Amino acid sequence: MTKAGNKGGNLRDKLDGNELDLSLSDLNEVPVKELAALPKATILDLSCNKLTTLPSDFCGLTHLVKLDLSKNKLQQLPADFGRLVNLQHLDLLNNRLVTLPVSFAQLKSLKWLDLKDNPLDPALAKVAGDCLDEKQCKQCANKVLQHMKAMQADQERERQRRLEVEREAEKKREAKQRAKEAQEREVRKREKAEEKERRRKEYDALKASKREPEKKTKKETNQASKSKSGSRSRKPPPRKHTRSWAAAAAPLHQREHHLRQCGPGSAQPPHPPVGPADQFSAVSLSSTPAASQPWNLDSYGIGFCWTQPLFSVRPTCRH
Repeated sequence: MTKAGNKGGNLRDKLDGNELDLSLSDLNEVPVKELAALPKATILDLSCNKLTTLPSDFCGLTHLVKLDLSKNKLQQLPADFGRLVNLQHLDLLNNRLVTLPVSFAQLKSLKWLDLKDNPLDPALAKVAGDCLDEKQCKQCANKVLQHMKAMQADQERERQRRLEVEREAEKKREAKQRAKEAQEREVRKREKAEEKERRRKEYDALKASKREPEKKTKKETNQASKSKSGSRSRKPPPRKHTRSWAAAAAPLHQREHHLRQCGPGSAQPPHPPVGPADQFSAVSLSSTPAASQPWNLDSYGIGFCWTQPLFSVRPTCRH
């Protein structure tokens, strides 16, 4: 079993114009780096080797126009095989291929294709046909390209559908997250309002508790001032004399007239009741006497009794 690296130095010796023949070389790996160094080799023959896979960098050999991979053990082609956009002739006879990569639809320059003796998927095998001659191989290339384009479109639609489903799921997740955040904001807002209300009530209660001693002190002060003012003796308002001096002195004149007419032994006229209006100050009659001495007016035969603070007039007969 020969390694690709052992034959790398002989590649230029095998190059004939633009054709490089590596068939029957017992290769199990493709010397991609050495092939990339020979861009003039547009025709590459790798048939009758032991290749099971192609490396992904093999698709970088975009200068290839004709490629023969027949009679190997290839089970699949690289996913980006469609990068070989200049490829026109492809021989995949007698391998172990079941399907082709979707990127195969990008080989727009492909004119010839042989897929005989491969365990192909029934749908793909039906499209590929028998490939028994040149005409059928050309038809195979055209039909397979159309089939792969349809598959690519279907896969693209499926991909778009999955993307749409993912976007819808993402929108639902975002909406759910927004609703959850809005609910959390509402809860925080409600808790904040409740906390504010609780603090306001505590403040009002503290303020009321501070005002209560002040009210109690003020009430006690008011009660003390009221009791103090009630204990003080109030001076009675001065009495207004509704009767004039002449009205108060009228009984005196009547008594004097009776004594002159009837004499001292006669019956005395009824004594009028002495009311507040019958009391008067001694200053109204003559000069003020001593506080301890009553007045005695002999010329009229009547006497005045000293009252405190006023006087009452009581007429008497003198014998």
